[in-house]
Amino acid sequence: MDIRSLKRAILLLSGVAFGAIHTMAVASTLAQYPDAQASDPATLGWMVGAPPPSDRIVRFDDGSYFRFPQWRWSVSNFRQLMPTINVSRGVAGPSRFKRKLRSDIDAVTFMPLDSSKPMTWVQSLEENYTDGIIVLHRGNVVYERYFGVLKPEGQHGAMSVSKTFVGTLAALLAAEGSLDPQRNVADYVPELAESAFGSATVRQLMDMTTGIRFSEDYANPKAEVWAHAAAGNPLPKPSDYRGPRSYYEFLATVQPEGKHGDAFHYRTANTDALGWVVARVSGRNVAQLLSDRIWSRLGAEQDAYMSVDSIGTPFAGGGLNMGLRDLARFGEMVRNNGRYNGQQILPAEVVADIRRGGSREHFAKAGYAQLRGWSYRNMWWVTHNAHGAFMARGVHGQALYIDPAAEMVIARFASHPVAGNAVIDPTSLPAYEALARHLMGKRFP
Repeated sequence: MDIRSLKRAILLLSGVAFGAIHTMAVASTLAQYPDAQASDPATLGWMVGAPPPSDRIVRFDDGSYFRFPQWRWSVSNFRQLMPTINVSRGVAGPSRFKRKLRSDIDAVTFMPLDSSKPMTWVQSLEENYTDGIIVLHRGNVVYERYFGVLKPEGQHGAMSVSKTFVGTLAALLAAEGSLDPQRNVADYVPELAESAFGSATVRQLMDMTTGIRFSEDYANPKAEVWAHAAAGNPLPKPSDYRGPRSYYEFLATVQPEGKHGDAFHYRTANTDALGWVVARVSGRNVAQLLSDRIWSRLGAEQDAYMSVDSIGTPFAGGGLNMGLRDLARFGEMVRNNGRYNGQQILPAEVVADIRRGGSREHFAKAGYAQLRGWSYRNMWWVTHNAHGAFMARGVHGQALYIDPAAEMVIARFASHPVAGNAVIDPTSLPAYEALARHLMGKRFP
């Protein structure tokens, strides 16, 4: 495989980083993509047949999995395309949702950001290429819909929602006393002592305030994001490849830039480094630890899974895949201060710390125009709005939104052609807030 083919094949493995640069390049030309109905992967028949027709085959090694509209099939079928590690749900039966479906949600109206034309909830689903969405209110399923090839029994890429699970695991270990967030990363992973991570604290990893050199400029072939993605790619490397061959090897090469603890910088490499810390402290990789401490205790309906590099290291920054209902279960557990399925899964202090949020001053320096007043804590995004909402976010429209005041949890999977949330937020964030008001009995302002 040559370098060009390798780059095509590793775009996904670079995680959320792709979104920022890609959004700027294509947001103004979004109309070139077929809409949600025209790009429906079930209608287009990707990978159907024994074998599928040659023009309907999707592959990882040639990068076709990442092209649009093939992407809409890929995101619900990653396990068919790349090596993975299981996240076991255990052997106990699943916890049960009460279903109190409502027929009034599709008509909920909201005003998209920077728009003077109202939109309905159901219109927003198509606008954002939604593959599946579920809404819980007071623990009951009040809304659930699937599109394309995603089914209730299917699994979908969570993208950078994965980071939130890793951050939550780190917060759990910290609450139990086995991990000290104020200690330096090198205290736990001596292999990172000579890297930029070595002098950072674990807390700075958890809140992404490290000063590391990690360019995500895809126009620059020497940008660190390419080295990160190439290292994590499980495919055989080109004969002339001389770079790191695993996530661990890459992390040891990261150089300093700026000052630790000075500003929020959203960089996938931070989560990979935190995953290494968590693995070293617990004696389990993040997939095994997630199964042991959360997934097997939730009463999940399905196993989850994570993509891995060539030595089996789970991609902490974006490799988690799961069923939609199980993502909602996780959200409901967090909404209930860590208690779910008859047990305290997370210490309540972990959830309280997340809800308090991080430094808004540090966050503001990142310049997110649509997220003014937000902060970032334990790899959760905290809105600090009137309802105290907080969320997990991933490229192409993955989201877990928790509104404590409205007693509401929204879990959504999507396959938007544009990766960055800056394109998706204008018709997602106000929709979530409008639905919260609706469920609380408040009218559209």
